[in-house]
Amino acid sequence: MRSFRQLRVAVSIVAVAGSILCTPTSSLADEGGVSFWLPGFFGSLAAAPQVPGFSFANIVYYNQVSAGPDVAFARQVALGNITGNFNGNFNANLHASAEPLYMAIPGYTFATPVLGGQFSVFAAIPYGRIETSVDATATGSFGLGPGFTIGRSLTETVNGFGDILPMATLRWNSGVNNFMTYLTGNLTTGVYHSQSIANIGIGHNAIDGGFAYTYFDQKAGHEFSATLGFTYNFENEHTNYQNGIDMHLDWGASQFLTKQWQVGLVGYLYQQLSCDSGSGDRVGCFESRVVGIGPQVGYIIPISKEWQGYINVKGYKEFAAEHRPDGWNAWLTFAISPAAPGQPPPSATRMITK
Repeated sequence: MRSFRQLRVAVSIVAVAGSILCTPTSSLADEGGVSFWLPGFFGSLAAAPQVPGFSFANIVYYNQVSAGPDVAFARQVALGNITGNFNGNFNANLHASAEPLYMAIPGYTFATPVLGGQFSVFAAIPYGRIETSVDATATGSFGLGPGFTIGRSLTETVNGFGDILPMATLRWNSGVNNFMTYLTGNLTTGVYHSQSIANIGIGHNAIDGGFAYTYFDQKAGHEFSATLGFTYNFENEHTNYQNGIDMHLDWGASQFLTKQWQVGLVGYLYQQLSCDSGSGDRVGCFESRVVGIGPQVGYIIPISKEWQGYINVKGYKEFAAEHRPDGWNAWLTFAISPAAPGQPPPSATRMITK
């Protein structure tokens, strides 16, 4: 019978896999309501050690979000559709969804310690479909020009690859305490058009780093994890807009009910710390915020002496949003990773299924 220490390895690969998922630009904040970091990247067992060797995670991400006139107006400014000083009323609603977004995430964990810790590298290769729509009515004037009233509805979709996201992690373990530091960023390789309201790439580079802590009682199966990170965004050369510095806190708490079943809660807090800037910024500071919380369930799948699988489903309901779309999102993850040494092969007994 496997110990909780062996179970921890299968789940921790999912914590890393989810952490390098790219952000579809239909769904988040900062420039036009869009940020690099997708809240919910990290969750339970984020800092737990892994078994050395190759791993492969598959993530299907789906969301439905909406926003009011502040985000809709900012999205038009970011696209260059509004370039003057607007005076008047702007009533609008923005709706967006990832339908769905798929990530292939290969990774490798080295056996040789680095600075006394365990070193791993990963890369996310996203592909999917994004749909965004805006219904807007504007009444007012630009500068000293004549007044006007404009009503418009616009829906756009895009299919293709998103920005590639590399990540490196370094982990340390001391009994029930686990620590991790990570570094990731955004490479502008995805589909992006500065005049489109729906994109899979975000149009600018970014660098993100942070720290994680996991408490895990192997005997009782109690677990709690928290990951704190910060994002520095480089200027979008297409729009001359630069997002401010972002802070994000992802957390997860879970209980192993058996050697294979895990249940718990997940949540996040996202807060922009500094104002947006650049010659293309016509919406001011535009600092964004959102909070999310929801359930999770996981199941460890014994495959062979060498490999094990893990499937996880989690979802978030967002609230307290400011200057960004909010709604709900769901994650389905299936990961394959090396099995812990000494793990017995899967049982030959037929499993009861529904």
